[in-house]
Amino acid sequence: MALDDRNQVDETVRSLLVDVLSLAKSRVAKFDDETELFGALPEFDSMAVATLLTEMEERLGILIEDEDVEAEDLMTFGRLVGLAERLSLS
Repeated sequence: MALDDRNQVDETVRSLLVDVLSLAKSRVAKFDDETELFGALPEFDSMAVATLLTEMEERLGILIEDEDVEAEDLMTFGRLVGLAERLSLS
């Protein structure tokens, strides 16, 4: 079931960050497109990336291939949401 709404994708990605990285919901609520993630958040390491992508597939009803993800997609909140939108919005 692919999502058809950008707000749903944004909310899903925020929820993923709270659940997978155990970040405070209030902290994630303040994230904007420029908020740095990978390399800036100690909780967001390579193991967390694998878990995050697996959960993203599950919650967005998508399949993420290795070639779908570039390192830059994990660097900021905006890029991560952009990745989710690119793969899930029909």
